[in-house]
Amino acid sequence: VGAPQEPYAPALAAQGLPGERLLCVRSDKPLARLWAAEQALRCADVAAVLAWLPQARADQLRRLHLAAQSHPGSQQGMQQGSRQRLLFVFRTPVARHESSPARLRLLLEGSDELRVRILKRRGPPVDAPVVLDAHPPRLAALPASRRRAAPLPPSRPIPREVHALDRAVTA
Repeated sequence: VGAPQEPYAPALAAQGLPGERLLCVRSDKPLARLWAAEQALRCADVAAVLAWLPQARADQLRRLHLAAQSHPGSQQGMQQGSRQRLLFVFRTPVARHESSPARLRLLLEGSDELRVRILKRRGPPVDAPVVLDAHPPRLAALPASRRRAAPLPPSRPIPREVHALDRAVTA
């Protein structure tokens, strides 16, 4: 919901996520994004919602968190084999100082190497960031093979900036 760029289908397919199961919702209006995310969380066929909500307030996030917890099958359906519901909310770095119902909060920084700072989690605090290669070889091979197959039209560069991620995992 409200993704700043188109999802890269070959990378999703490489991770086992079929493109035909992906639904992208675009809106410039923050309230429309919140509404779409909440409706998706209430849909029985949705496994996960990724929402870019830079202006979301704590009460709005709590409402989304509750929608993720109370989706059809979350409690009764667990006995019938229901899947786990995931909610990922992307916010601005300024939001790291605001409250959130998320159980896990991450701050992502960097471009060539990705530094993941754990802002909130269950258990003791983690002071040092986790450092990851931002361009893993397996993923880098996808665009290279595609360039050999056919030239791509020019695209807008993806900004390499800091992003904050709130993740609420519910059963």
